[in-house]
Amino acid sequence: MITFYPDTKTFKLDTSESSYIFRITGAGYLRHIWYGHLLHEHELDRLTVRDGRDSSVPGSSDPDPWFSADTAAMEYPTFGAGDFRISALEVKNPAGNSVTDMRYVSHEIYAGKRPIPGIPSTFAKDDEADTLEILCRDVTGLLVTLYYTAYRNLPVISRRVSVKNGGEGDMYVKNIASMSVDFTHPEFDMLGLWGAWGRERHPERRRLIHGITELSSKRGASGHYHNPFAALLSPECTEEYGEAYGFSLVYSGNFAIKAELDSFGLTRILLGISPDGFEWKLEAGEEFYSPEALTVYSDNGIGGMSRAFHKLFRNHICGSVWQHKTRPVIVNNWEATYFNFDDDKLVSIAKDAADLGIDMLVMDDGWFGKRNDDRRSLGDWYTNEEKLKGGLPSLVSRVNALGVRFGIWFEPEMICPDSDLYRAHPDWALHTEGRGMSISRSQYVLDLTRPEVCDYIVGFMTNTLSSANIEYVKWDFNRCLTEVASLSLPTDRQGEVFHRYVLGLYSVLERVTSAFPNVLFEGCASGGGRYDPAMLAYFPQYWTSDDTDPVERISIQLGTSVVYPAATMSCHVSASPNHQTGRRSKLETRGNVAMAGVFGYELDLNRMTDDEKETVKRQVEKYKKISHIVMDGELYRLIPPTGDVAAWEYVTENKKEALFTFVAINARIAPVYFVKLRGLDPNLTYLDDFGNRFSGEALMYAGLNLTRGWRDGDSVTVHFTAEE
Repeated sequence: MITFYPDTKTFKLDTSESSYIFRITGAGYLRHIWYGHLLHEHELDRLTVRDGRDSSVPGSSDPDPWFSADTAAMEYPTFGAGDFRISALEVKNPAGNSVTDMRYVSHEIYAGKRPIPGIPSTFAKDDEADTLEILCRDVTGLLVTLYYTAYRNLPVISRRVSVKNGGEGDMYVKNIASMSVDFTHPEFDMLGLWGAWGRERHPERRRLIHGITELSSKRGASGHYHNPFAALLSPECTEEYGEAYGFSLVYSGNFAIKAELDSFGLTRILLGISPDGFEWKLEAGEEFYSPEALTVYSDNGIGGMSRAFHKLFRNHICGSVWQHKTRPVIVNNWEATYFNFDDDKLVSIAKDAADLGIDMLVMDDGWFGKRNDDRRSLGDWYTNEEKLKGGLPSLVSRVNALGVRFGIWFEPEMICPDSDLYRAHPDWALHTEGRGMSISRSQYVLDLTRPEVCDYIVGFMTNTLSSANIEYVKWDFNRCLTEVASLSLPTDRQGEVFHRYVLGLYSVLERVTSAFPNVLFEGCASGGGRYDPAMLAYFPQYWTSDDTDPVERISIQLGTSVVYPAATMSCHVSASPNHQTGRRSKLETRGNVAMAGVFGYELDLNRMTDDEKETVKRQVEKYKKISHIVMDGELYRLIPPTGDVAAWEYVTENKKEALFTFVAINARIAPVYFVKLRGLDPNLTYLDDFGNRFSGEALMYAGLNLTRGWRDGDSVTVHFTAEE
């Protein structure tokens, strides 16, 4: 619910569990008052902190003699007009300076939520959310609209901004954050997700100190190294207790999350497009839209924050028909064959898949052009009929005849210098005139700012997917953007290329996924390198990491779950020894760990023993029985993988079923383990897989007795069902 109180000029945005409050000052500034636990009264002027003042702090024309833009809690801080902290907005005006000082003009409140032109965002029906739009103006004619959406049944507020040139001369947007929040106290820890290839999204917590802390990407994609997410935590916050404020940017390009603790004890956090390498020209009448930022408040710790994000992403950003549909169990041939395969080899894998109950075969890299290694042919998306005799239609028909569905791999955004496409269109690759071109993995990046390039991608994707019964696409992206410039844009718009690339990508994805709504699209970026909320609008599941070692995957998957739901995490059983780490592990444990997300296999079924095939058959049967718990259940991270063991649990919304997983990473002599479950109904009686009876109360407060002779890499999953 969103309410405006005209007597105090106060806006109050209420979600299911939080309140967000700010007011209009006498001079038309928007001054932040409160963000936190739900408050049921609106007379909250006493929460406004009197500004700290010293001889170096400027005053203002505001009627409040104590008001200073540099020390006040500002709702959306701008550059050059007295606030010397990090800025949310900086626009260079026709006079050549970047002073930006916006004041309130008007507002509108309505039910529901409107989309952002050209950019994916969360969606909500009229009975699910309410939106506030506030129009502000700078004396230059710059018009700034702040958008707030408060969800009624989730502790979520969506934020975004648009700027329009309402003047006559050209303006240049140099920095635009999607949101900013000022907190009137300094006691916060900051939680981020750092990583690298094969080691994505590991939680890292640090105390905020005076100055600026930044998490960002300048790689042209959200990237492996930092995820576009951060949380501010109360010092006492734990997994299930204390206050957590989560912030997530719905964007797939360069981003920046900045937090500043100032000299007066205020904490500011803002997030949006990275200003590095960014400048957007606004001619008279033109408008620019920022991506959406999402904020979640929880007073039930990090876990409560995570579960709110999970519900939001499952229900309000994944728009695919696969949103709540049972996902197929797949086998991917990449680690089974790499580039060394033909149609007969793929059919032989599909035969074993059919016998084991696996639903789909996915053909990975190497099926097109002259692609027998990773040094050539990206961009040449025609079938290599030396490998696939009779082409795709023949192969797909043979696989389908076995009762197995078929999927395929693409890397549409890339081009190899050794390709027919590059020889015909070398100008289609991103490059800077007069400079050499950095090459990575023997490939360049296509210039998606050019309509003809986007049309080419849509064309070959459409032709390929229409040529046979293809029901799944793995969309890969294996390198970052360098020498970022475009021949399609004039010199004064080269600062737009990074963002225009992302807009071009969204346009392509919208066209392709809309044309094939029943195809299951999975995202991939050299593993989990572009795993962000915007991608989930097109890809309901994402390849979580190229590292499929089960011990490594526990940390990667639980780190990913800080923000993203299990329904989006693609998790596969691979061979032992593992291809990335060389670690040997039990097939049972590889399966138990992979069942924490969208389950599948990444190995050569033909090379498995009869006993291993029986284990796979049991795993597939089990996963199909419990997948609804994982896909739509609430996650509880019980024991983090920082010690000898790890444990997690999924519970259905009605609390009638739960799936518990325990892994002994490093065995100990004579261990004693009682693991307390969470989220159950204390008044219900639960049966495990073996018919043992437990009260929900005992499982949560006494714990499950797991004292036994564990060995390194042992694991167990237990399916609990409430007794009728």
